[in-house]
Amino acid sequence: MKFINKLLVLGFALLFMPLAAAQAPTLSAVEAAEQSITQLLKRVEELRPYFESDQERYYAGIQEEVGRFVDFSQVATGVMARFSEDATDEQIEAFGEKLRATLTRFYGSALVEYGGQELNYMPPRNPPEDPEAPTNVRMQIVSDGTRIELQYALFLNENREWKLRNLYVGGINLRRQYHTQFAALMARHNNDIDAVIEAWQ
Repeated sequence: MKFINKLLVLGFALLFMPLAAAQAPTLSAVEAAEQSITQLLKRVEELRPYFESDQERYYAGIQEEVGRFVDFSQVATGVMARFSEDATDEQIEAFGEKLRATLTRFYGSALVEYGGQELNYMPPRNPPEDPEAPTNVRMQIVSDGTRIELQYALFLNENREWKLRNLYVGGINLRRQYHTQFAALMARHNNDIDAVIEAWQ
């Protein structure tokens, strides 16, 4: 169970691997993901020595990568779900920034533990007819014979950049998991969105 939990953490950490801009029409979402994940792993390798000696420098590098590919407004809106209808644009942006900060540190720590596990990219089960339509990129992490599947929910933004808005790890919907936490905090704080954002960890 401990090993499986470690793989889950690694899977969540891979949420923050960059997805290349879809400016080249010959580049599929899978190809963009594979290319960019390789680039981030190289960056993590460069930053790893600073995790012990200068963590702020390490996390700043990870957060720089995060800003390239995760649409935190989309993530925040998805996590808030129905509560986003009562939120202002400023609150959604503030929650997105809170997610950026907290998740960068949590999953940045997990990336330090990445030890070269095998990553296999798989074809989509139901590929959309339009290559630029939102799609899920599927991959497996393989370590010591154990396999866990990840699915990245991607879309092209108005700048024709692939952005990530959700992740599934071993069938677990990350956005749904965080929505459960957000809803519980809303109940605890009498539906005060500002208080929930402040309390989010």
